[in-house]
Amino acid sequence: MSQEISRRKLFRTTAAIGGLAAVGGLAPRAAARPDYPPAYPFPLPTIFHSPPLAKFVDEMVPPPVRSGVGDLSVTARSGRARMHRDLPSVPSFGYSDMPYLGATIDGRIGEPTTFRYRNELLRHPFAADIDTTLHGVSESYRDRPPNSLHLHGAVTAPDSDGNPERLLMPRVGTAVHHYPNRQEAGHLWYHDHAMGITRTNVYAGLAGNFLLRDDHDTGDASNRLGLPSGEYEYPLILQEKIFTADGHMSLRSTPVVPQGRWEGGAVGDVGMINGTVWPKITVDRGLYRFRILNAGSYSVWTLHLSDATPMWVIGNEGGVLDAPVRVRSFRIAPGERYDVLVDFSGLRPGDTVDLCNREDPPFQAAMLGEVRMPVFGRFVASSRTGFRGRVPSRLRGRPGLPDVLPPIATATSVRNVTVSQPYALRLPPAIMSLNNLRYSDPQLEMPRQGTTEIWNIINVTPDPHPIHIHLVTFRILGRRPLRTVEYQAAHPQPAIGTRWAPAPDRFYAGPSLGPAPWEAGWKDTVRTDGGTVTQVVVRFPAADELGFDPDATFAADPLAGTLDTTGGRSPAAPVSAPPAPMAPGTTPAEMPSAPAPSVTPPSDHSMHDGMHPASGPHMHPSTLQGYVWHCHILDHEDHDMMLRYRVRA
Repeated sequence: MSQEISRRKLFRTTAAIGGLAAVGGLAPRAAARPDYPPAYPFPLPTIFHSPPLAKFVDEMVPPPVRSGVGDLSVTARSGRARMHRDLPSVPSFGYSDMPYLGATIDGRIGEPTTFRYRNELLRHPFAADIDTTLHGVSESYRDRPPNSLHLHGAVTAPDSDGNPERLLMPRVGTAVHHYPNRQEAGHLWYHDHAMGITRTNVYAGLAGNFLLRDDHDTGDASNRLGLPSGEYEYPLILQEKIFTADGHMSLRSTPVVPQGRWEGGAVGDVGMINGTVWPKITVDRGLYRFRILNAGSYSVWTLHLSDATPMWVIGNEGGVLDAPVRVRSFRIAPGERYDVLVDFSGLRPGDTVDLCNREDPPFQAAMLGEVRMPVFGRFVASSRTGFRGRVPSRLRGRPGLPDVLPPIATATSVRNVTVSQPYALRLPPAIMSLNNLRYSDPQLEMPRQGTTEIWNIINVTPDPHPIHIHLVTFRILGRRPLRTVEYQAAHPQPAIGTRWAPAPDRFYAGPSLGPAPWEAGWKDTVRTDGGTVTQVVVRFPAADELGFDPDATFAADPLAGTLDTTGGRSPAAPVSAPPAPMAPGTTPAEMPSAPAPSVTPPSDHSMHDGMHPASGPHMHPSTLQGYVWHCHILDHEDHDMMLRYRVRA
């Protein structure tokens, strides 16, 4: 738990920060000047600060690309990464041969991918920061960190989804994950999902891109969409960091919370792209395709280019839009991905354009004194001529292109769910919650297979929260402002552990605003703004469409039914994929909706002492079932803004 703060101390700290704002220390800043002066005129006692680092001095090298067709060996390893010329090599995690992050993997629809996954991690770089009060997190995790590999955005059977309780301990064997790739081409990413320590493992480096291709979006010059490819298609993994005075990564952002206790999230003061601090990126003078991922732990960013050059958003997580959307800026929350075109053909050799952020931190972070991290990196034009194709006018709906996006489906039921921060006089908060529940509470959402629902995601906090639902893609219907004070006064929030999701209908403060054009495609993660009800339309597919039972039980031990510790094959057969890909949200015939109970039969989810020789402690001692949905602010996910759900037959 985070440290208690007395009312007097809290108000004294807030007043001090307010005084700094009055003299300009924390006042909103105008658009950043080219030299990006320091954010802080002097260090603040309420937050940690990175040492001064020169910007745009290290050339960024894109991650290597691996084929995702067939079997791949993927290993989580400890390493040492040097992230800036003036920083030392420091302990980190990475996948396979990389000391930090992982290779970009290119998969193809209809051609299954199998990850043969090993955990070879040594002592955790953030061993002292692991909070052993969360979800049975063990002292042993400091020296033997567990993993649970999740392919974010994949339509996959529950035993390959990276369930946070299906933990693979270091050096015990090989776990197998099967990905049928029966979905539209899109931008997925793989990352760690271990219960209670996702934030520490991803921040240490366990993240990488997975690009799913098809006959239209092939990833090479033959693509029918007319898009840049090869060296002109570039993944950008965006992150924010804090570094200690000796150059190590810092998971902590404030001394208010003692080391070894959950903090609630942190705004970094250093921007990174693909593991390099404030890099320079040499670009040829032409059109580029950037596959942008917010792999940060906390912040929502409003991305723009320093010279107001336009960008064209061409896709979301689940595939391309009908046509490119011209923007000057767009918002991207943790876990979200956007497919973006930028044209550098008008630059002269040596000209520069910076990738910037203009979104200030949310309310609670600002109270501690955290300010906007203004820039990620600098593009520098070379003398070479690059890809000179034009921005396509259409991406769907013409001969040789994918079908247009279907109209948003008609839902047969509405489900209210809440995003809240249970009240306590703490800064940072004591716990974050969905439906006022903890992960271990037995109340589950249980939609029926084959049904379409509207999820009203009711965010009563002042801050944005990106919500990710495993297994499915969905469409955004809109966001509607909510009179949160009246809503909570009429429906007082009970003690944590009692489901709380009152209908918001009587408390709207205005009309619903539809999604921005650049977020109108297939999504698996949605930004829910503070004080709003975000509506998404989601269809829960049936087993006969998927080729697997989404409600099947499976062993909590990740080695059961896959490979033994010597690497030999088990009798278990991989998931077989039917031949044709399934477009997101489509169905042969709508099934009638049935009431979805929110309570499962009683079971003891408070167990923390069930042990598996290959895996470690689990709340379920032997079997698991279903998927999860959660906030993708990783600190929030760890405590306790993540719940299980089942897709029942």
